[in-house]
Amino acid sequence: MITLDEFKKVEMRIGTVMEAEKIAGSDKLLRLQVDFGSEKRQIVSGIAEFYSPEDMIGKQCPFVFNLEPKKFRGVESQGMIMAVDVEGYCVLMHPNKEVAAGSLIT
Repeated sequence: MITLDEFKKVEMRIGTVMEAEKIAGSDKLLRLQVDFGSEKRQIVSGIAEFYSPEDMIGKQCPFVFNLEPKKFRGVESQGMIMAVDVEGYCVLMHPNKEVAAGSLIT
């Protein structure tokens, strides 16, 4: 369990996926180029077995924005996409209407 004060430190923002591609040598990883309004970030996500790169282009999703960068298969990730595991299937969360890229989730 984490405390409410710890959870308040998590910064989530809406990002719009501009580019997506599979990472060579991996069946699970996609490299996403995500627009957050004031900046663009590269985010690696293990969703390739559920979503093709083409499925991701233009999608708006919530991302954890303030994580330390981490490398996956030599590719730096600057955040994390938010998704739900439904009986072993990855379901992406997204706003029910378009919002400005970079919008803070409160």
